[in-house]
Amino acid sequence: MVHITEDLIRRRAEHNECEIFSLEEVTLHQQDLEGIEHIERWCKELKILYLQNNLIPTIENVGRLKKLEYLNLALNNIEVIENLE
Repeated sequence: MVHITEDLIRRRAEHNECEIFSLEEVTLHQQDLEGIEHIERWCKELKILYLQNNLIPTIENVGRLKKLEYLNLALNNIEVIENLE
């Protein structure tokens, strides 16, 4: 099972000198991700999140990303949506 990790985000944040705590946009498409928990721990400034074409079955606690303006979840296996507030 592949989940978002701090290392994965850091590798995708090269344009931001691998600094993830101030990251406003991250692209994690086509990573075979099955979970998105804990991203709010590392990316508190995140405004744009691309998660399309993964294997994500559950969307929950997205409300923890307080500054999120755009979320792309196209082409996932979403079955459950919870706690969006």
